[in-house]
Amino acid sequence: MNKKTIRDVDLSGKRVLVRVDFNVPLSDGTISDDTRIRAAVPTLTYILEQKPKALILTSHLGRPKGSRNPKLSLKPVAPALAELLGVEVAFAEDCVGEVAQKAIDDLPDGGVILLENTRYHKGEEKNDADFAAQLAELGDIFVNDAFGTAHRAHASNVGVADKLEAVAGFLLEKEIDYLSNTIENPERPFVAILGGAKVAGKIDVIEALIGKVDKLLIGGGIAHTFFAAHGRDMAKSLVDEDSLDIARDLKAKAGDKLVLPIDNYIADDYSDDANTDIIPTTDPVPEGWEALDIGPATLEAYSDILAEAKTVVWNGPMGAFELSNFAKGTFGLAETLAKLTEEKGIKSIIGGGDSAAATEQSGLADKMTHISTGGGASLEMLEGKVLPGLAALADK
Repeated sequence: MNKKTIRDVDLSGKRVLVRVDFNVPLSDGTISDDTRIRAAVPTLTYILEQKPKALILTSHLGRPKGSRNPKLSLKPVAPALAELLGVEVAFAEDCVGEVAQKAIDDLPDGGVILLENTRYHKGEEKNDADFAAQLAELGDIFVNDAFGTAHRAHASNVGVADKLEAVAGFLLEKEIDYLSNTIENPERPFVAILGGAKVAGKIDVIEALIGKVDKLLIGGGIAHTFFAAHGRDMAKSLVDEDSLDIARDLKAKAGDKLVLPIDNYIADDYSDDANTDIIPTTDPVPEGWEALDIGPATLEAYSDILAEAKTVVWNGPMGAFELSNFAKGTFGLAETLAKLTEEKGIKSIIGGGDSAAATEQSGLADKMTHISTGGGASLEMLEGKVLPGLAALADK
């Protein structure tokens, strides 16, 4: 990576402003998954070891659309972070202005503070110069460690980087190295797995990967759209009707590189109480039923392809894994990848979002080579796009 990192600058005695990604799932003020908080700890620990004057953290949470929403406050994150870092973490009720400045001024030397949700301000998502300037006033140097928002040009990652010396944290560096280097110089055979709901969001990814991978395994709602495009009756299944022509073109372009499921779990209702069946994908889905997961024959066929791979990138679940009866394909692939990573040393990269959540749920996250913290950002990296949050950082 040709960008400066926290290793390349002197942080001693400075107010270090860090953009982290603490966009964590909250339920009644309780964090249900702290993966993103834990992912930031190596960067924050290193900064504290450099004896800064203050460590000041900014993040967004959810989509409050420019106004205060108590359900989307970052306040519950402060004690969770304090426990992981082993130091006190103060909290400021705003991320700019007098409230933030006073809270920072009240810190002991070397203190840590988490500022309130940046998206409480309309200027954040607009990358407003005045809002970015108010954020920049709080620090002497800027560190971006939020890969999850690196594909967005917002005030707290791009605007601030225009006003302060800006470098990458360890998480951002690690994400770029794994995703970028893997795509550009994969050890072959190189297999990509793409799932999720809609083709529309992944057209550019599929097009970009066709020329780079040896095999592209398709699952989830994306597969339904490919089948519908070639005349299979998908009944109630999720199909991206607007992308049928594109799906036909992509399949023609990819040829036998693009591999579709050979069977499906189907159900007469979107619930765990539904009647279920397994049918080959050569058969139409019966009226009133829907495909909700890849079937056992597909899982076996995909696992055989993965067994020959040296590099695997996975983005998007194979089915409705939030329903336990239709998680077999997604969790089964996770088990296959974990086993191959452990026993054969393949490089397994999970591209954020639902596939990362599913891997965490399966209890196999620690067996993978790398799990990305950014779904949208990792997709754009796979497309070969330049991420604004990364482009804004200082070059080495």
